[in-house]
Amino acid sequence: MNTAPVSEYDDNEIVNHSPNTHMDTILAARLSRRGALKGGIGATTAALLGSVGLSACGGSDDEDAPAETPAALNFAAVAKTNADLCTVPPGYQVSILHALGDPMMFGDGTWSDAGTETAESYDRRIGDGHDGMYYFGLSDAGKFDANRSDRGLLCVNHEYVVQPYGLHPAGSTSVDGKRPADEVEKEIRAHGVSVVEVKRKAGSNDMEMVRGSKYNRRVTSATEMDFGGPAAGNAKLVNKLSPNGKLAFGMNNNCANGYTPWGTYLTCEENYLNVIGRAAGDDAQRSASEIVALKRYGLPEGRKNPYGWDTPEGEQYQRWNSKVSGASAAEDHRNSFNTFGWVVEIDPFRPDSKPVKRSALGRFNHEGAWPAPAKAGEPIVIYSGDDARNEYVFKFVSDAKWDPKDIDGGTAVGAKYLDHGKLYAARFSDDGTGVWLELTHGKNGIDANNALYPFADQGDVLMHCRLAADFMGATKMDRPEWGGVNPLNNEVYMTMTNNSQRDGEKIPLNAANPRKGNKNGHIIRWKENGGQTGTKFEWDVYLFGAREDGSQSENLSGLTAVNDFSSPDGLYFDQRSGKTDGLLWIQTDDGAYTDVTNCMMLAALPGAVGDGGKIKTREGQDTIMGAKASDANVRRFLVGPFDCEITGVVVTPDGKTLFFNVQHPGEDKGDFTTNTFTSHWPGSQAPASDALHHGHKRPRSATVVVTRTDGGTIGI
Repeated sequence: MNTAPVSEYDDNEIVNHSPNTHMDTILAARLSRRGALKGGIGATTAALLGSVGLSACGGSDDEDAPAETPAALNFAAVAKTNADLCTVPPGYQVSILHALGDPMMFGDGTWSDAGTETAESYDRRIGDGHDGMYYFGLSDAGKFDANRSDRGLLCVNHEYVVQPYGLHPAGSTSVDGKRPADEVEKEIRAHGVSVVEVKRKAGSNDMEMVRGSKYNRRVTSATEMDFGGPAAGNAKLVNKLSPNGKLAFGMNNNCANGYTPWGTYLTCEENYLNVIGRAAGDDAQRSASEIVALKRYGLPEGRKNPYGWDTPEGEQYQRWNSKVSGASAAEDHRNSFNTFGWVVEIDPFRPDSKPVKRSALGRFNHEGAWPAPAKAGEPIVIYSGDDARNEYVFKFVSDAKWDPKDIDGGTAVGAKYLDHGKLYAARFSDDGTGVWLELTHGKNGIDANNALYPFADQGDVLMHCRLAADFMGATKMDRPEWGGVNPLNNEVYMTMTNNSQRDGEKIPLNAANPRKGNKNGHIIRWKENGGQTGTKFEWDVYLFGAREDGSQSENLSGLTAVNDFSSPDGLYFDQRSGKTDGLLWIQTDDGAYTDVTNCMMLAALPGAVGDGGKIKTREGQDTIMGAKASDANVRRFLVGPFDCEITGVVVTPDGKTLFFNVQHPGEDKGDFTTNTFTSHWPGSQAPASDALHHGHKRPRSATVVVTRTDGGTIGI
């Protein structure tokens, strides 16, 4: 037996080889013509349904509306640190809500700190790799209450099983290239989503999980789900487990998320290539169009399953290899790959309800699904980023118009709004404007006669919307990650994490990516025109990540010790009840600055498109950025423990409780014989009064609660 850490697929691999113009080239052309952008803020506060608001996008025509009185950050900046702790400002405190392996129900033992929990028990335990999340207020009647802060349901994504695998006694193992079935089963059940009831502790704004709540639930890589929308029943979804192509079994590598105004959770499959392989020689069994589609989505023949989930004996594991082995699709798993990469809707208020994969929102590396503010009589609009190098930004507009009477209608209402509508991909023009390109079968050459790929029907278009966007000439983006909308002016922000391969030669410098070796990433923003359903927008660059000394990427935004950061990833506009101040939370997933500091979360009060101007980089490249950062408008709020990513953030409607996630602390290496790891968090921080987490040696992903010691509001 050998301990064999499972490798993950290379999410930096470029699978988009279309000739579409890259965003960098477009921005360079724009800047050479326009120079500095005009100033001014269009400040119209989005009308949200109660306090419901995750990362949302919306348009506004009220460009001359008066701005609200600016908010002010209310905390001292946290210093950079490599401490194995969650470090927060003076006057703030943290607690651990739940961590990998914590029991959600009574009858299961507490975390052993030895990886001895059974696979079956993970149907009732907190999963691994905490990521995106959302808080839903819970009324005494068990209904969705968008204004309730002391009791709610918290949905948390569990993206992946983290090295060095606290799940197993001695890490992941293999024998002659085959994984043990019990380890694979545990990993399958540790993926997905947890839904737990949370409530405030007596006399405090701190939160605790309600163990044994009837709402507590796991949705995993083994959960049966329905397909909804145009792809449901499509021939390319037919497989041995679903001969009619209307069922899916499990969801995988769920990263970011979204929500709906009727009170359901949207969780998004991103790096699902981690769990799928394809046999060598399989191309000989495929049509030419199938080969095109499989390669465009990163699954060439001979690609091994990174997690090895297809290696144990047993039919149930063969679905993790998308190969032709039977006489028809209904007799094998050749189409299993196509069942992943979707947005999944979960009703947290009905624990017996079946999740639904909403195919109308398209299939790709979904980083999230961020809705525009819901307005009565107008369509539901949802934005998504395809998190891979040189991929696209998408937008879904429902056919149905929002009716507030549909609140608390569950996935039945989801079918009304999410199964019928139009999907668009973004094209950024060189004059600073942009258009949304409709991806509809039978329009603009997206049909069975298309030379790039023969689209059979709308389900096929949605299943392979990358190819449709290639054909339409959408703009290649630098890994669109998390997004959000500023509720003061409806401008949309999206993180572009980094690109160390931008060498200035094979990948040339340009205005949107003007720094050679761009190790520290940046944030792009744009402004919708014509309302949230409009097909045009304007855009520019907001903020550049860098070390304060500019020793890696050039410090164009003037970052200092209080706010320098690298590799922005998570992003969330805080939209609390009663007052919206445009508070932006920025989270990092970094490897370039970790010699100085662990990953972090910053708070920002951004301005608007055009509040900066034209500058030139040290390489002589012209670019435009927003207003420079200062201690007043960007400040480091917290730093996480060693080897972690900070991800997922949501605030209660009253603004007094903040949740965030720590993912993969201590992921680098570990010694299972001595229980020695690069991090021992959360055991290193939890007090003795927290028996579930105190003193444990194995690092675990976890959800953290932040409150003020004086009971005040968070951040502002």
